[in-house]
Amino acid sequence: MISFGSVFLELVFGHVPALPGPGEEIFTDEFAVSCGGAVTSASAAADAGARAGLCTVLGDDLGSGVVAGHCGRHGVSLSPSLRTRHRSAGVSVVLNFEGDRAFVTHIPPRPAGERPETARWREVLRAERPRWCYLRAGEGVAGFLREARSLGAKVVLDMSLGDENQRGTLIDCIRLADVFVPNEEELRRLTGEATLTAALAAAAGWGTTLVVKRGADGAVVAGPDGVTAVTSGVRRVRVRDLTGAGDAFAGAMIAALLRGEPLAEAVAAANTAGGEAAARLGAVGEVDVPGISTVGQALGAALAGSAAAAGVPLPAGGEPAVAAERGHGAERGGEAGR
Repeated sequence: MISFGSVFLELVFGHVPALPGPGEEIFTDEFAVSCGGAVTSASAAADAGARAGLCTVLGDDLGSGVVAGHCGRHGVSLSPSLRTRHRSAGVSVVLNFEGDRAFVTHIPPRPAGERPETARWREVLRAERPRWCYLRAGEGVAGFLREARSLGAKVVLDMSLGDENQRGTLIDCIRLADVFVPNEEELRRLTGEATLTAALAAAAGWGTTLVVKRGADGAVVAGPDGVTAVTSGVRRVRVRDLTGAGDAFAGAMIAALLRGEPLAEAVAAANTAGGEAAARLGAVGEVDVPGISTVGQALGAALAGSAAAAGVPLPAGGEPAVAAERGHGAERGGEAGR
């Protein structure tokens, strides 16, 4: 599989009581450096045993270096990616509060005259011939999806909150995908319906199988065989950061589909991956950047040690077990793929 999209260096701050106002300073006990965007789904697929690649632009900036290092450690191929000498990775500051997140993000401007990314994506599609692709709907994506279909590649398509403002463009893309994976709120906004049941009914006319992410409630699969709730694979975790949980869900699901598992079983594996992602700081978890990220590592170890000393049971991820608070798919907007 290949994940298509932008990548980001993330500076992630753990829970804060509130966002700061003008001139205010707040403090948090947890901090991590991570990376996110399209790398998240690719590394989740690779961790689940799939041959995975990343199609993005990697420049001479710190973020691109962090992404490349992470891919090397997790076995994600960078052969589909373009190397340049200018800055390309975005930089995001992530603040976790009240069970959700807020972002401040900088995206380096593209060089003048640079052709649209989707044009290069289509070249990669022809050269690599992946069995599955993962990307977000948007302008220019429909042509990519048509070509993928003509080449026999299957597509898992996602969206972000705010994309519903381009409803016509999104629905054109969704009709060309094999699986569409919004979260519940995204689907309700896109269809304009107040309930999930009504939203699923409205989306049935698009003719594409839906996997609707519902966080601690698992997911709902809606397709030709009807509507099925999938709660298998959901784990109780201490939610630390929801960034990237939806992309981890999608990557693990694609890996399971590549193993030949039925969609419902693939979604169960995705439920587990989404929960594990929510239990760590950063889209892919903490990435070691000398001189920056050791604080988060030390605090994470202290947190686990304190829980063990208090007799709190720890799941496989090492975090105190409490119910997940929000949906796996509460990603941030834009091409980021967070």
